[in-house]
Amino acid sequence: MTCWYEGPLAAFDTETTGVDVEGDRIVSAALVVQDAAGARVRATKWLVNPGVPVPVGATEIHGLTDEHLQRNGRWPAPVMEEMARALAEQCAAGRPLVIMNAPFDLTMLDRELRRHRASSLSRYLEARPLYVLDPRVLDKHLDRYRKGRRTLTDLCGHYGVELAGAHDAVADATASLELVRAVGRRFAARLERLSPAELHSLQAVWHAAQARGLQAWFARNGSDEAVDPAWPLRPEARAQAA
Repeated sequence: MTCWYEGPLAAFDTETTGVDVEGDRIVSAALVVQDAAGARVRATKWLVNPGVPVPVGATEIHGLTDEHLQRNGRWPAPVMEEMARALAEQCAAGRPLVIMNAPFDLTMLDRELRRHRASSLSRYLEARPLYVLDPRVLDKHLDRYRKGRRTLTDLCGHYGVELAGAHDAVADATASLELVRAVGRRFAARLERLSPAELHSLQAVWHAAQARGLQAWFARNGSDEAVDPAWPLRPEARAQAA
């Protein structure tokens, strides 16, 4: 029987105006699908005119300017609908969804759906099994004592995965997909008997523990920065505060 890390996977990535999931906007996103390890990757890419200025700092990261997005991007409402439906189709097909730092990308999409469609990501995924594989959470749990940063670039370097054109949504999604396969192979003895459904549940627990550890580290260093333990999707801010 084929292990999950050698079988069909899909990966999703976004590029945004910033890192605030409640207020920033998606400017580009990609979904890549691979039917088996080594098979051809099929990619869908979206370019969005967010309707708000793109900060210079964000443009310096992903290269997308206001002018380019206004000329080539589409209005957010139909694009967010397409993204949500595309993810739902992958879930319905039973493909695990690879997302590096999943709470960021999934929450960004959820908030955009609320903003432009008066809907939510959960409504599109309703009755469809969502199995997320987050290479950041997996690596941090499986190799927890390794020092150093765990960005996509850092992890790709550590696991020997090619990342050509970082901060392009297609490139990042493709690299994340290959990274999850590499993590699976390296820790096969601990992962091969787990199903994507079991891993999804375990990652929620692992991420919460990682968040508690980071929160304690912040406190020891005099910072009051909050770390959200929710994974793979953060609850809506208003609901969280209620």
